[in-house]
Amino acid sequence: MWIQVRTMDGRDTHRIDSLSKLTKVEELRERIQEVFGVQQDRQRLFYRGKQMEDGHTLFDYSVGLNDIVQLLVRQLPPAPVTPEDTDEAAMFEKEPEPEEPPAEPSVLGLYTVKELVDARDLHMGAWFEAEVVSVSRGSTGDDVIYHIRYEDYPEEGIVQLTGKDVRPRARTKLSWGELKAGLVVMLNYNPDEPTERGYWYDAEILRKKDGKVRKELYTKLLPGGTRDPINDCKILFVDEVFKIEKPSSTAIPPEPTAPEETPQKPKTGPQCRLCKDDPKTKCRMCACHVCGGKQDPEKQLLCDECDKAFHIYCLDPPLSALPDVDDWYCPDCRNDTSEVVLAGEKLKESKKKSKMASASSSSQRDWGKGMACVGRSRECTIVPPNHYGPIPGVPVGTMWKFRVQVSEAGVHRPHVAGIHGRSNDGSYSLVLAGGYEDDADDGTEFTYTGSGGRDLTGNKRTAEQSCDQKLSNMNRALALNCSAPLNDKEGAEAKDWRAGKPVRVVRNAKGRKHSEYAPEEGNRYDGIYKVVKYWHEKGKSGFKIWRYLLRRDDEEPAPWSKEGKERCKKLGLTMQYPEGYLESVANKEREKENIDSDELETPAKGKRKRKSVIEDDDDDEESAEGTPKKTKTELMYDLTLAQKELIEKDELNVKLWNEVLTHLNEGPRFINKVEETFLCICCQEVVYEPITTECLHNICKSCLDRSFKAAVYNCPACRHDLGKNYNMQVNKPLQSLLVQLFPGYERGR
Repeated sequence: MWIQVRTMDGRDTHRIDSLSKLTKVEELRERIQEVFGVQQDRQRLFYRGKQMEDGHTLFDYSVGLNDIVQLLVRQLPPAPVTPEDTDEAAMFEKEPEPEEPPAEPSVLGLYTVKELVDARDLHMGAWFEAEVVSVSRGSTGDDVIYHIRYEDYPEEGIVQLTGKDVRPRARTKLSWGELKAGLVVMLNYNPDEPTERGYWYDAEILRKKDGKVRKELYTKLLPGGTRDPINDCKILFVDEVFKIEKPSSTAIPPEPTAPEETPQKPKTGPQCRLCKDDPKTKCRMCACHVCGGKQDPEKQLLCDECDKAFHIYCLDPPLSALPDVDDWYCPDCRNDTSEVVLAGEKLKESKKKSKMASASSSSQRDWGKGMACVGRSRECTIVPPNHYGPIPGVPVGTMWKFRVQVSEAGVHRPHVAGIHGRSNDGSYSLVLAGGYEDDADDGTEFTYTGSGGRDLTGNKRTAEQSCDQKLSNMNRALALNCSAPLNDKEGAEAKDWRAGKPVRVVRNAKGRKHSEYAPEEGNRYDGIYKVVKYWHEKGKSGFKIWRYLLRRDDEEPAPWSKEGKERCKKLGLTMQYPEGYLESVANKEREKENIDSDELETPAKGKRKRKSVIEDDDDDEESAEGTPKKTKTELMYDLTLAQKELIEKDELNVKLWNEVLTHLNEGPRFINKVEETFLCICCQEVVYEPITTECLHNICKSCLDRSFKAAVYNCPACRHDLGKNYNMQVNKPLQSLLVQLFPGYERGR
């Protein structure tokens, strides 16, 4: 495995090879010191916003293949300043620039300071209530600039507008009889959601209609600025149409109006879609997200992330007063402090990763270096996943080293599955990897065996055929590609096989044991095939299998033919490797050569000494002939008689228990095997009140209840349809046995 290390300024980037997902951060610092020449105590490493601390591995931070780790070099402390330097610096110190005197109140323009006006939002084109803060002249000296502040949006600050975007505040509401075609008015409209309340725009009345039930008004919306008018807009709020006020010729301060004569403020939207701003209706969208109440608005906190409101007494734990902080986040949006980049703090142990098999595995194998741990780094966006036919830009004969590259190219999207398709649509691609003994490959024509019929419980990748295959799932998808009516009993054959849906075929090097047409290395795209027919028969394993005859139907020559080889050579189609893969392999070979050379340089005396030790061991074994050889024996785990009886009663899990009991001779590790086998796939803990499903998977009753409440009636492990009325019966023998093996594990559930 390799990663990229880049400095914060982006000027220096180096590849660090021969790493593992289990590499410690301090080991990575040593490698960085060798490459960059930066001391370890001056290195600050960041990955996806987290500061990497010693004691953790690359796996803890989810660092993947070829990912970029940023390096921030700590600056050295400044040199001590001498008195001479201080005097010299004082000579060149700049004098503070004098502050500009505050501008005197202006009497320019048509509007005065603190006058209430309507101001246009230049982005939306809508009008909002505002207050004039100050007035100044423009750059040319002839125009006037109004500095305004929106009343409902003080966070926008001071906005500068010209005279055409400022006008007297609308205060006269027009009646239905005063509305005439051609009149320009100000009204409420929502361009995005015409059925909801919106903002206030200028509009020209086109026509109005008096109905028996309701009145209808149609206008042409005039957003202003660079936006085009919107024709034939149906207005919902015909009773809220305002007259556009004309500005006076001189800036005369408005006379204060009596409180009872103050015009009603136009109502701006959009409203809450759930409660329509009804103060008596509880609403968790516009009011408290916990109780839905609209009381005590002064005791509500607004989350700065999700914009949801919370009463301080509805929080868990409740607050006695409003917190004195600039930014506040609700419990769902609040980040764990260990996930934030703070100097000197360590990463909090992940609960998910602490329950993975790698965290408690007794294996000494370093699993973090292989390509099997690498996920897809990019995705094909040229065509959709359900695309039939060839992928643009991928000619026949293209080769990839790993299956994940085939997925990234979009030729065959699944990483492991042999068939890609949908049971209600068809199959888009398949891989020939020699997985079934019944496969037969003749190049331009091959017989393919369907999927299924194998027991893959226990996270197995492959197994022997153990039951009949069914024409469902991917088998049904491949059958739909045949140009014949679907027949799940006997199969079908196409009269015109070329009329079927195309299937992209990839041959894998694993199929070399069955076919001479498979590549010697990696994966190769061999073009488009069509399903000629499909049928069922008894396979070599003795179980029923579904078989498919596919025939090549591609204009490009086959890559194994003479024409195909010449075309591949002409196009320069060679094996494609992941980025940095060849460099990593070369570095490993170089390290191996260095180790071999070191061994060759070892003194012969030392080699002789090691050999003599081996000879002495052999002599000891020969001298001990005739006496029983001492071997290291491990203490077996002792099951009680009651526990053995419970295992016999658990008939549904007899296969799992047979496998688990083979680990009794491993002593305490037997408990780890039981925990691994009976782990709930939902909560990743030992199953509590276990439900053993029809498909022989064990899930917690509470987890399955939660799945059914969400209207998901499938097995969480294998997606087997359990049915809406599935009887959730707790496996009592298994529950009693797990309580004995893991006493007290049910607490806190």
